[in-house]
Parts: sequence; structure tokens; C-alpha cells
Amino acid sequence: MNHPVKLILALLVLTAWCAGDWFIALPEGARATYVGRDTCARCHETQLHQWTGSHHDRAMEVATESSVLGDFSDVEFDHFGLTTRFFRRDGKFFAHTEGPDGEYRDYEIKYTFGIEPLQQYMVEFPDGRVQVLRVSWDTERRRWFYVEPPDVIGERIEAGDPMHWTGMSQNWNTMCAECHSTNLQKNFDLASNSYDTAYSEINVSCETCHGPGSMHVELAESHTLFWDRHHGYGLAKLKGGSADREIETCAPCHSRRSPVRPEYHAGERFLNHYQPSLIRQGLYHADGQILDEVYVYGSFLQSKMYQEGIRCTDCHNPHTLELKYQGNRLCAQCHQPGKYDTPNHHHHTDLAATQCVSCHMPSRNYMVVDGRRDHSLRIPRPDLSIELGTPNACNDCHQEPNETASWAADAVRDWYGEKRPDDPHYAVALAAGQKGEPEGLGLLRSLLRRRETPDIVRATAVELLGGYDPKKIETLCREALTHASPLVRAAAVQTVPMLDSSGPTSVERVKQDVASRLSDPVQIVRSAAARRLISDAARLKDSEVREALDRAIEQYREGELMMQDRAGAHINLSMLSRALGDVDAAIESLRTAIRLEPYLTGPRGELAIVLQDNNGDPEEIDRLRQEEIELLLRDSGLMPNVSFPHYRRGMLLYQLGQVDEAHAALAEACRLEPNSYDNWLALALICERLGKQDEAIEALGRMYKLRPDDPAIRGIFQRLQNPKDAQQE
Repeated sequence: MNHPVKLILALLVLTAWCAGDWFIALPEGARATYVGRDTCARCHETQLHQWTGSHHDRAMEVATESSVLGDFSDVEFDHFGLTTRFFRRDGKFFAHTEGPDGEYRDYEIKYTFGIEPLQQYMVEFPDGRVQVLRVSWDTERRRWFYVEPPDVIGERIEAGDPMHWTGMSQNWNTMCAECHSTNLQKNFDLASNSYDTAYSEINVSCETCHGPGSMHVELAESHTLFWDRHHGYGLAKLKGGSADREIETCAPCHSRRSPVRPEYHAGERFLNHYQPSLIRQGLYHADGQILDEVYVYGSFLQSKMYQEGIRCTDCHNPHTLELKYQGNRLCAQCHQPGKYDTPNHHHHTDLAATQCVSCHMPSRNYMVVDGRRDHSLRIPRPDLSIELGTPNACNDCHQEPNETASWAADAVRDWYGEKRPDDPHYAVALAAGQKGEPEGLGLLRSLLRRRETPDIVRATAVELLGGYDPKKIETLCREALTHASPLVRAAAVQTVPMLDSSGPTSVERVKQDVASRLSDPVQIVRSAAARRLISDAARLKDSEVREALDRAIEQYREGELMMQDRAGAHINLSMLSRALGDVDAAIESLRTAIRLEPYLTGPRGELAIVLQDNNGDPEEIDRLRQEEIELLLRDSGLMPNVSFPHYRRGMLLYQLGQVDEAHAALAEACRLEPNSYDNWLALALICERLGKQDEAIEALGRMYKLRPDDPAIRGIFQRLQNPKDAQQE
């Protein structure tokens, strides 16, 4: 064979190799394992050097002289009578503070968490729990301070409360560890309620982002003609192609989400393992701005930057985690400085106000001192602040008495004119849908018809349709069942109404539509479909559909078991068992939920219902309901502006025959959430029972404004007009 032919054949082989993901056949079912950063450093010394000292490197460390930044020189910090003393003994670090039983003890600091702008400290208990102290070190001001939970401001948290530093909300094993260490294995033992948590590396190391490296090392050391270590075979492909792969690799730790499937590794599809939170009340403002600690992913999905294919590493160095450029130069990579970095655009002169991020990525503080920027990269809208009460970047800085949202809106209008480039803004539709306002349905419908609506906003809109007349939302929901976005499909599966045969579509046809999602390529959609069809499992005659449902149910169960140290998982598993007809398993799961988190209200009410349906002990049922009422009273005190504890307490009091107390609780729920149809319906029914006809008719009027076509309104009204006929019925 002559040399030109050999060269051509070699080039053909090389081309075929470059086109594939692997060039060595791997054994069937082979899985890469973790090798550690020291192995990576043999070839990637530059990247390791950049990573060393970064926030990922110092995400978690053993408490030593070099890692501890706080003042442990026998100093005290007091918070509402809770005094914590920080000191050293025998070369170790200690905190003398209140324990889980209210008694003060010396606790050794085992680990540090983070380096700036705060550092937290962790204590390990004999049962394997690692708990994070609420008293933390401000690394910038060099002072101790108390990290208050956002819903318990300005008061002492007592021992035994889940918000106490020894409670579940401060538990590292389940609340923090997955995102601060590499290859975490929670290893929770349900029987003993204990942990044996382990990890490959204590911090966020190479293989958290690139995936386990054993195959990559094997390929690199195979010394074949075709090895190219820059191509990255055997690891997650984060470069090139769609930006989604890279973004979804960052998403598991930079999003507000819940797990749905175990064994996530970098490079796998995020939505096959996690369900991200949509734009819900309490998490985001109605316009999608960050409110609670939602991190970055949900915000970025709303942005035009995401729609244009921008990825995390366009702005951030993936190893140092620093910005690629400082100041407006970062944005100038894509946006013309001559057009945007001028007074004609920003209309300001002081340096801070002329920064792009000041207006388009406003910062909010979390954990008291940790400022985080909103990654939805939005246009400031003070006019929406007037209409909806949402914040805006202008009034973040301008807070003089005369510098109102109206003043800011007028200034924006003078600068840029009446036309808004992001109108009609989705905030108006989401706000109306969240409140259940009658006009919300039309606004949500228009939002869903707009092609440029971001998928996370579209999914949120579909979810909000569930508050409206089922006959009017069915078409929109069924269209969303086949949308390109898994977020939208999952929301549609959960929301699409199951109408009776008198509706425009029979129940069976809708169930067939939902059943088709059991084989969806994305896990969050399959899980949603399983939840909707569980109760029909025994009646499904199509063997193929039943097999798909069984698989989806098992996957759903696996997802819940990932969080089996939390009561919520066992409540969900109880609902699953009950739907499948396994009452004993349902009861056992609810009792487990109460054992794990005895301060929660939900398990008691659910257990009372299941016991009642199965002729349980009436005294135990009433006891469970009474316990839940007491806990709901506590919740209503902790969350004075939230209606749900009052609504739930009113329903339980009604079941216990305490009708007057139930009426007062439901009236308070209606006052706190006047646009809730369910609140007014419950109040109307209890007023009917008490003979409070005028108040019942007023409640019906509020119901009519929210859902004018609901037949329940007419039924209650007719009974009120003809009470004798109602008694005879």
C-alpha cells in the first residue's frame, strides 16, 4: 500500500473517531468511578492551580488553624438571650451554646463552611448528624452575627424548634452536603434515624462538574495513536454545542429544586434527576425577580441571555469562579459600549450607578450579609412596582421620600418613551393567576399564546390554570402536554383537568393523553404522569400502559426514597400506597413521618383521614386532629400573614364539631387571602351550617367573582333560599 493511500485511511479513521463519543469499546453497563483531584492534577496542573483557594475548593473544610477565620479567643455573642461563647481548647475549636434539649454544653467545631462573605461552623453528633450553627462569622466586617431564617426575624428560636441550630433546617446531611462535597452518599438509616454520610472529597472538586474520571484516565493512559487529552472523552462534554449541557451541569447546586431520581453525574440531563421550582409565590416576585433563596438557574431561564445561547462560562471562569472581566467590560463582550455604556443609555454619572449590573442584575442579601445578583437580567420596571408591588432597581438606590416608584416610572418614561421592549410583561398575568382573579384566565391564555414566553414562565402559567374552571382550561392544558419543554409538559400533566363524560372530553380520553407521558423521555414528566394515574392503576386494561405506569411509579418511589430522612417523602409515599390500595403501608408511612419530624402538622391530618376511612379508633383520630390544630396555631403565629394554617385549622375544627371556632378560623383565612375560592367556599358552607345566611350570601358573591360558572355556587344559594327543602333532601 503506497503512502497516500495509508494517509487517506488514517484520516478516515481519525475522522470517524472524532465524530464519536468513545473510541474504545466499554463493557456493557460499565460505570466510571471517582479518582480524586490528585489524579486529575497529573495532566491538569493549571486548572488545579486556578481552583485552589476558590469558593469551590473552600466550600467545606476540616476546622484547623488555616481554615477557621472566626474569632475563637473566648468571645461571647448574644442573640435574644441565647449566649454563645467561642473558644479554643487543646488545639481545637469549640462553641459553648444551647443544645437540642435546651441545656448548654461545649460543642467541638468539626468543619467550616465557606470563606466569604461569611463562614459557618458545624458540629458532628454521635448519630452522624452534622448541624450548622446559626451564629456565623462575617468575614468582611470581622464580627459574629446570627443568621435568622427569613420567616423568623427578631426573635429567639427555642430548642426543639426545627429552625434551631440543632433542628432539621440546619442539618448538613440533608440540607447542605450534596452541593458542598463531591460524590456525596447520604447513607441515612431509617430504623435508627441516623446517618453515616460519606463523600469522595470534602469540597466541590474536579469530578463534581466533569463527572467521575476513571474512564477518562483509562483512555488517557492507553497510549493509543488516537488519544487527544483535550477532547475530553470519558468525561461530561461541557464545551461546544448547545449551552444547555453546561448550564444543566451547574444547575443541581445553583437552583431551587427537589430530587426525583438518584445517582446524578455531571453531564446527565438535569431534569432527569431534579424538579426545579417554578415562579411561585414566596420564592419569586410575580414578575420573576428573586425573593427567597432560589439561587440562579430559575432566574437565568427567564432571561434573554439564556434564549440567545449564553452560558455560565461566558461570564465566569469555571475554575477560579471569578468574573472573566471586571465592570462593564464583561457585558461589552456582546453589547456595544458605544451604545450602552454612555449617559445616553444609563442617564447616571456616579460610577456605581453606571454599572450594567446595578440596573439589570440588582442584588438581594441572603443569610443577612450574602449579596446575590438576580440572573434574569431584566429591564427595570418601576411601573410594575406601582401596579403589582414588585421591587425595581431604581428604588433600590433612590429611597428619598419623594423618590417613589411613580417618580422612577416617570423618569424612565421621559428617557426611553412610552414603548416598553418587554411588553406585555408576563408579571401581570402571573400576578392575576396567583390571586385567582377572574381576568387572570384571559391573561394567562394570552401569555401561553406568545411564542417568546420563556419556558419556565410558560410552565408557571400552565400550573396557575389549575385555579380556574376546568372546562375553560382543558384545551390549553392538552396543548401543553406535547410542548417541546419538559417543564411545560410536567406542569400540564399535573394541571390538565379530568372532566366527567358530560364535559367536552371524557375522563378516559384525558387519561390516555396523560398516559402517553408515562413514556416521556424526561423523568420529571414521567413522575408527574405517574402521580396523576396512580389511583387508576388497578383499572388500566392496556398492558403496555400498565407496564409503563408501573415503571414510572417505581421511579417515583426511588425519587422519594432519596429524601427518606424527611417527613415529606413519607407523606408522599403514604399517598402512593393508599392510591395503590395498600392501607397498612400508608399508615406506616404516616407514622414514620410523625416519628421523624413530630412538629409537622400534615402527617397527623393525613393519618387521621386514613384511620377514619378504615374504621380506626375514634379517640386516636380526634387526638391526632387536636395535635394538628395546636401545631397550626403555632404556625399561624410564626406566619401571621399566611392563610393556609387558618384554613386547615378551620377544616379540622369543623370535623371535631367545634363549629364556632371553625367559622372564626375560616373567616381569618378569607381575610388574609381574599382571592382564594376554596377559602370562601369553606366559609359559605360553614355559615350555611350555622344559619348565618347574610354572611353565606356575601361569601357566595365573592365566589361568583372568582368563578362565575361554578355550579356549587347555585347549589348553595338554592339551599339557603329553601332551607326546608334542603333538610328534606
